[in-house]
Amino acid sequence: MIHKYKQNGYNIVLDIHSGAVHVVDDVFYDLLDEVQPPFTADCPQTVLDKLESKYNKKDILDAYSEVLNLFEKGQLFSVDDYEKFSNMMVASPLKAMCLHIAHDCNLRCKYCFASTGDYAEGKRSIMSAETGKKAIDYLIKYSYGRHNLEVDFFGGEPLMNFDAVKEIVLYARSLEKEHNKNFRFTITTNGVLLDDAKMEFINREMSNIVLSIDGRKEVNDRLRVRVDGSGSYDSILPKFKKMVDMRGHDQYYVRGTFTKYNKDFAEDVLHLNSLGFDQISVEPVVSDPSVPYALTEEDLPEVFAEYDRLAQIMIERRKSGTGFNFFHFMIDLDQGPCAIKRLRGCGCGNEYCAITPDGDVYPCHQFVGHEDWKMGNVYDQSLDAKMKDRFASATVYGKEDCKNCWAKFYCSGGCNANSMQYCGDILKPFKLSCELEKKRIECAIMIKAALAE
Repeated sequence: MIHKYKQNGYNIVLDIHSGAVHVVDDVFYDLLDEVQPPFTADCPQTVLDKLESKYNKKDILDAYSEVLNLFEKGQLFSVDDYEKFSNMMVASPLKAMCLHIAHDCNLRCKYCFASTGDYAEGKRSIMSAETGKKAIDYLIKYSYGRHNLEVDFFGGEPLMNFDAVKEIVLYARSLEKEHNKNFRFTITTNGVLLDDAKMEFINREMSNIVLSIDGRKEVNDRLRVRVDGSGSYDSILPKFKKMVDMRGHDQYYVRGTFTKYNKDFAEDVLHLNSLGFDQISVEPVVSDPSVPYALTEEDLPEVFAEYDRLAQIMIERRKSGTGFNFFHFMIDLDQGPCAIKRLRGCGCGNEYCAITPDGDVYPCHQFVGHEDWKMGNVYDQSLDAKMKDRFASATVYGKEDCKNCWAKFYCSGGCNANSMQYCGDILKPFKLSCELEKKRIECAIMIKAALAE
């Protein structure tokens, strides 16, 4: 299987199963429309007849020879060596946990998947330090022989319960040596409650921090608002800048959300970069298409054009020495993810789980509140092994829309939570998310091609 496309003056050919990426000339690119395995030693006359009106015969023959050479090397039209392993996928030990330290928030972001913090449960609550400690015990128990473990403090807004955050971190640290574990902590915050003491603790103990801001003031303050409806931009921006300065520009990113209201989201990326942030993520809202801010398939041409524009800007910036990282354009073409990650992605419900303030266990933070997907509880240390196995076996080859898709090893089948919520089945990818992801992959690979010149 191959995928080919033109972007920014480059003819790019991906060989899906080998992972090889080729930047080719026009003859080679057009020739691929006319040939496929099994190949003959000489270029078929029918192919020559079709292409000679456009290209020199020698160029066609040279291109055919190169196609044949790459095929023989396993770098073009390569065989699928992955599908045979898809039925061998088994459950893995836990390695990552999302602690819902607060089912409450001091903002009321209108696009919030967590129903402005309470996860549609109809009540606002915070996690006790005791529950958090039980969650750490749970992660240690079900991580078995894993050494490196990850814990993300999430909400709602986790800084509303920061004393518990500190107590849980110190508890986990006290167990590392005894259980041969190394904890890496992350916290996601809207920044309203950030102060010097919290910054100091976070910078000392957290491996990463996600700072939520949507970009330009008018964009941020339209949907990322306080309880009283006022904007949050002026309050959080100075704190985020100070946080990054204190952190030394290491292991953080600012994360925004773009909606139908700011399809020119490249301007928000550039705005954040102009403020000194160089680790940036601005992600598309995934929501019910009936709400006014939701992106729909009708918006895709505009969104795609904006991704193209942002990619071109990033190339220019990188070549001038003023580059920055954009999360969705970061891609490793040299090593990339291991085979297991290619087949089943983020580890939702298998290697990763989320814990609510009551101690209930869910496959990930976006499943919280969907009672049918509850997997256990940290107080009785229960875990639904059958559900875990279900997620472990949910590979791209079990998803009808994925197994023949060129992007399957880049997105690994997409987000299970989105599939569940918008398609009713974790094995049915959400089409809008698929199209957005494929466009981002194309841009990321094109950027690599441009910077390799």
